[in-house]
Amino acid sequence: MSAPALRGGSLALLAAALFGLSTPLVQHFGQGLGAFTTAALLYAGAAVVSLLMRHPPEREASLRRSELPRIVAMAGFGAVVGPVALAWGLQRTSGSSASLMLTLEALFTAVLAWRLYGETMDKRVGTAMLFLLAGGVALVLEQGIAGDTQLLGLLAVLVATAAWGIDNTLSRGVAERDPGQVVFVKSSLGACATVGLAFLFDEPLPGLLTAGALLVIGATGYGLSLRLYLLAQREFGAGRTGSVFAFAPFIGALGAFAFGSRSGNWMLGVGGVLMLVGVVLHLFESHGHEHDHEELEHEHAHTHEDGHHLHTHDVVPLVHHSHWHRHEPMRHEHPHVPDAHHLHSH
Repeated sequence: MSAPALRGGSLALLAAALFGLSTPLVQHFGQGLGAFTTAALLYAGAAVVSLLMRHPPEREASLRRSELPRIVAMAGFGAVVGPVALAWGLQRTSGSSASLMLTLEALFTAVLAWRLYGETMDKRVGTAMLFLLAGGVALVLEQGIAGDTQLLGLLAVLVATAAWGIDNTLSRGVAERDPGQVVFVKSSLGACATVGLAFLFDEPLPGLLTAGALLVIGATGYGLSLRLYLLAQREFGAGRTGSVFAFAPFIGALGAFAFGSRSGNWMLGVGGVLMLVGVVLHLFESHGHEHDHEELEHEHAHTHEDGHHLHTHDVVPLVHHSHWHRHEPMRHEHPHVPDAHHLHSH
């Protein structure tokens, strides 16, 4: 793996660990709660912790008013449809199967990143996605054998993965902005929407212990995880971040096992192995060739050690800093990933 991929992969893996562990915990503490109430508590926790993750304007680029529609769409798919469908599905299927099905989020993200951002899609990536798809089919068949109720729950989790795939793709457009600000706005919108829906559908109020637990789970598994996810997208693109993030379900499945989930048959194992092969194939993709950089002006957090930010300062900052800057046209060759400076076509 190249250095950007290693940095991005490490951030995505940490995000995956936090989110993966949240799935069985949500299933455990969310029993008896409505799906909207569960989602509201999770994103309220994410919104609170995001206030502690803000950076000063000279360190990170702030959101622009023109990006508000994108954030609203992210909140709709990622903070309403996704968690509500997941919470509903987790009450109707096994935690292990649901966790593994979430691996398909990588498939939706990679396809959308390829179509919308032109991110590289070679034979290795295509093969990886086929393995992910085959694993998802195996899980659907496994739950079909378990019964109609289990299958409906798993299909709800599938809806959640599609919603989060759209959310991940939309978030690529604001990955260069202050991640703390992005998390706060998205989480606040999602929490407000789901609180309103919870009251509309007269869902029962949670106890203090349950509410506190879900707020903490939301702070780590949704707030901090999303921040790390955005930083990973900044390093090596939406598709690859989604692929590495696909390790989250395996962590979630282990967590479900630790909580006593022993449901499933041999097809559950087959689906897990197929998905793991797909993740590994996609993660270790290597890409490098001679390429052109056109003239570009933009604002984002950067350093002057990456070979792309060659503008001058009176005193060169030694840490990440943000300001409007210009890139001169250049041509060079090095291993790279589809970050903000490598969205060229192939």
